[in-house]
Amino acid sequence: MSGANRGIGFEIAAALAREGCDLVITGRQAKTLGQAARNLEKLGPKIFAQPCDVRDPASVDDLFAMVRHLRRPLDFLVNNAGIAHASRNVSELPYPVWRDVIETNLTATFLMTQAALAIMKKGSVIVNNLSTAAERVFPGSAAYCASKHGALGFTETLREELRPKGIRVIALLPGATDTDLWDTLWPKAPRRKMMSAATVARAVVNALALPSDSVVEKLVIRPPGGTL
Repeated sequence: MSGANRGIGFEIAAALAREGCDLVITGRQAKTLGQAARNLEKLGPKIFAQPCDVRDPASVDDLFAMVRHLRRPLDFLVNNAGIAHASRNVSELPYPVWRDVIETNLTATFLMTQAALAIMKKGSVIVNNLSTAAERVFPGSAAYCASKHGALGFTETLREELRPKGIRVIALLPGATDTDLWDTLWPKAPRRKMMSAATVARAVVNALALPSDSVVEKLVIRPPGGTL
């Protein structure tokens, strides 16, 4: 699971740990990843934590070398790593910001998925955490929206490619969720109106628990009041 050191990623990891799943978690920051691993270990299962820059093919290769060394089945892949950017119109958006958002939110999903497919088997599930921004646009968020729209196209293509192999692919589209992402995206956002990350995590675990003869293809979750 990428981006498992905080926010929705950590809560999904915690929800899976409570169900008895052993986990491989990753994130860019070794310190916060280590703290997340220690907190997850208190829930009982085995936790394997390795820092990884999911934008970097070599770093992803190192991560999956560790996964293969475990010689255990990979039942779930959760592509959760994601970043936003401060509100900027396209005319003012710096190229380095555009590139970082696209590489983190879209390219990394491709890299992690391609590496995982080499060891996934029938019955496995891939969950790509996208956001409702995958189907909407927000002025001032061109890079973020473009990355999420692209990731949805990638996810839906992947699903059709993997359907004959019995590997399920879920597009997770949460609405406004109270996480650190808003510190960058909209610092004054009304957090009290948002869902908790734990609420999103429960929905994901419920979807993963469905029998293999049913298919959840797109999981859209919004706060009771709708959009902010």
